[in-house]
Amino acid sequence: MTLVRTLVTAAAGAYTANCSLGGSVALGWIDTSNVRWVHHGLYIVTCSLTAAACVAGLRERSTTWLALLPALAPLFLLQRHGARPLQRHTRDALAAAPCYAAGLALAWR
Repeated sequence: MTLVRTLVTAAAGAYTANCSLGGSVALGWIDTSNVRWVHHGLYIVTCSLTAAACVAGLRERSTTWLALLPALAPLFLLQRHGARPLQRHTRDALAAAPCYAAGLALAWR
């Protein structure tokens, strides 16, 4: 498995885990009020892996990084806008989903 494929898969996995956790909290299925750092930690891991996948894709001359690069904008907006209002936070988070789907499709073709 190439480095780019590994990083893209890890970034998409971290993104999925973070969205799942955030969605579960928003729906009231779980309570993370005592461990909010988990959601923040997954956000940092997601951003770091996404940036690393872009750099690795650029270095290996793979087109995968072009699909992932736009995901960095919604990830930045999440940090800039904060968690309230929840509707905007959700919209910002889900805006990156097509980028991860395209990145995975390109990495695994």
